[in-house]
Amino acid sequence: MQDRIRNAALHQRIMSAPEAAAMIKDGMVVGMSGFTRAGEAMAVPLALAERAKTEPLKITLMTGASLGHDLDKILAEAHVTARRMPFQSDPGLRRAINAGEVMFIDQHLSETVEQLRTRQIPGVDIAVIEAAAITEEGGIIPTSSVGNSASFAILAPKVIVEINTAQPLSFEGLHDIFIPTYRPNRMPIPVVTPDSRIGLPYIPIPPEKIAAIVLTHKQDSSAAIQPPDDETRAIAGHLIAFFLNEVAAGRMDNRLAPLQAGIGTIANAVLHGLIDSPFHDLKMYSEVLQDSTFDLMDAGKLTFASGSSITLSEAKNAQVMPEFERYKSRLILRPQEISNHPEVVRRLGLIAINTALEVDIYGNVNSTHVMGTQMMNGIGGSGDFARNALLSIFVSKSTAKGGRISSVVPMVSHVDHTEHDVDILVTEHGLADLRGLAPRERALRVIDNCAAPEWRPLLADYHARACKLGGHTPHVLEEALSWHVRLRDTGRMQP
Repeated sequence: MQDRIRNAALHQRIMSAPEAAAMIKDGMVVGMSGFTRAGEAMAVPLALAERAKTEPLKITLMTGASLGHDLDKILAEAHVTARRMPFQSDPGLRRAINAGEVMFIDQHLSETVEQLRTRQIPGVDIAVIEAAAITEEGGIIPTSSVGNSASFAILAPKVIVEINTAQPLSFEGLHDIFIPTYRPNRMPIPVVTPDSRIGLPYIPIPPEKIAAIVLTHKQDSSAAIQPPDDETRAIAGHLIAFFLNEVAAGRMDNRLAPLQAGIGTIANAVLHGLIDSPFHDLKMYSEVLQDSTFDLMDAGKLTFASGSSITLSEAKNAQVMPEFERYKSRLILRPQEISNHPEVVRRLGLIAINTALEVDIYGNVNSTHVMGTQMMNGIGGSGDFARNALLSIFVSKSTAKGGRISSVVPMVSHVDHTEHDVDILVTEHGLADLRGLAPRERALRVIDNCAAPEWRPLLADYHARACKLGGHTPHVLEEALSWHVRLRDTGRMQP
């Protein structure tokens, strides 16, 4: 343990997970590490679920993003989680949220700790943070994610540290922990390139705040990333053609602008498509570094990547982690309030590529709600990037459920990203460049370029009849959500 817990006095605070979990009381606000199934505390949450079988125990649970190892499901089914923020992706927790059993606060990922620091929401009573090691001064060296861990540990009066010996000590030096100064006299964040290092390689807290240390040995959950298919390859092809046109127009060169991509199969596949493109010396400033990040590095296309977590498939993790030192000098993991910070995103001029559940003919995007009411995962960081990027791109397959659902609709059933924050829409059928277009012009481009061919006549008919009624953004209000009503009543959107 000398290599993992370098402050000898802290060895006295090693205890079991149930003993540490006993410090968490009913009604507390708990900040846990974890971002997109990477770097979460693993033992203490299980001990909380077990304790809830014999005594009342409900908490407000804050994390960076989603947790792995079914922890959100386990805590929800044990009725430990009363409130949850700012993101989740677990089907079990999702059922509890949509049933109204868990109050879910869906936030832009850059905002949670801003609200904590300004006391706009209740403060964190205790933090539970996974670490690779603790320094001589008590600094916490995170593992495969940073997320909100740094601010949770700094703001909470007590910290429980889970030392995960399955996580390599080679993570040390990977992280760049920087906490913005407080308003109203806040200084600029000095990230001027994706590879800017501006902070510390550990989370700085006094050792006396560490109330317990729990030893664990468990790998991160694997990401469920599907390989590219014909449709995602087509989406990537449309984007590459668009980027080539941008280069030809002199708006960028073959190094493009720094890339950001959301989590998931479609975004990962789109980035993977850049391997066979003419672009080179690429850089990434994102929140999640997925399989495609390392594929692009191995292909000699990507020179540097900055994120807040590393989330890999089982196969890619088995390849990357044993040779992590080979990649380490080209990687940084930051707190999510820095990786997603609007100031930095605007300064760097990112190409932001995120995924939509559905889009409407005017360019509004729904990323979170099925049928306008049923939460899927949450908005995550897509809004942080979309509002401030050089190019805000949303990708989606044009249909779902075997063609019974069109992803292009007259009006989205829930708006996460308004038409004002969306530059480009892409499906397997084509790309709609919406820059500089009025609503009526955008509608024609979205219908012609992005909708599946069998849905275009229905969308065109709706738009034509709406235009006869007039208005800057024409709608037939009685029919705007009729496609969703048909889906609810008949299981398909078609008339």
